[in-house]
Amino acid sequence: MEIPKRKRGRQSDQANEEYDAKLRAFCDAILQIDSTVDFKVSSRGWCYILEQHGLLKSDFDDAQRLINDCRKSGLLPLDICREDDNRTFLFVEEIDDTTPEEEAEDWIHHVLNRAWLQYNGFSFWDDQSYYVQMLVEKIDLVSLFEPICEKYRVPIANSKGWADISQRADMMRRFAEWEGRGKIPVLLYCGDHDPAGLAIKNHLRNNLRDLTPAVGWSPDNLIIDRFGLNFDFIKENNLTWIDNLMTGSAKDLADSKHPDHKKPYVQGYIETYGVRKCEANALVVEPEKGRQLCRDTLFKYIPEDAPARYEQEMQVSRLSVRDHIYSQLSLRFSG
Repeated sequence: MEIPKRKRGRQSDQANEEYDAKLRAFCDAILQIDSTVDFKVSSRGWCYILEQHGLLKSDFDDAQRLINDCRKSGLLPLDICREDDNRTFLFVEEIDDTTPEEEAEDWIHHVLNRAWLQYNGFSFWDDQSYYVQMLVEKIDLVSLFEPICEKYRVPIANSKGWADISQRADMMRRFAEWEGRGKIPVLLYCGDHDPAGLAIKNHLRNNLRDLTPAVGWSPDNLIIDRFGLNFDFIKENNLTWIDNLMTGSAKDLADSKHPDHKKPYVQGYIETYGVRKCEANALVVEPEKGRQLCRDTLFKYIPEDAPARYEQEMQVSRLSVRDHIYSQLSLRFSG
């Protein structure tokens, strides 16, 4: 796959027609591929997917811009990419499309047949030895790992490199609660393979410790398990390397003028891996292997059959709720 590009200078009518045809073909190809992908990715994630279809690594930035331009123009659906949930509007009005009679019937059906299924009378974590939360560096990994984290009740969030104060505090309060109940706190992390990504384990603990006076919890006993991306996994799955060490602020760690260039974590990385990095988004081209990496890490702390056992135990309580609903309705309406 090649991204459509205009030649320099004034465009002839024929050149415009040829460009438009290539642009439509580009969008049609993305729509076809999207029909085979079971999770949403960012515009950057699409670049990694398209690389499997011939997109050159050197064209990633141009392809990312083009995809977003096509979303703006309507050539691609706006929701072809996953957006950051933190930017979602709140309090948007929603109008019911039912009549009062239909709405009442829906609620009666819900109470009798579905409401009791939502009852959670005790926590999934009550029977576990650990309490686990997860941070990932890219929104694509949230999409990729969501089904697994939902099944195993693991809170997951995109840290965008470094967790902000509110995100850290929320995470720490949950750790504090469950450590107080005798659970061992575990923070799983998956991010880029670059100097900061490999050094983040120590940075994360220090970032959390900074908030200890405010939150009242210390990460001294916290297990931080950085499970990706790691060199062996990148090599085994032939994931894409980017031949620079540009940071999110568009500064190059390989540049001797960068203030962190001479720091041990940067120099040690360059000596071992060279001036290159592998972005966490690269996992989208191997979704099943990426999910298996996530599962294998979780199973170090949570038994694989834990969700099934939890649901089985919870079903007894939910059936009791159902029986109480029927009993209360019978008493009220019979009176």
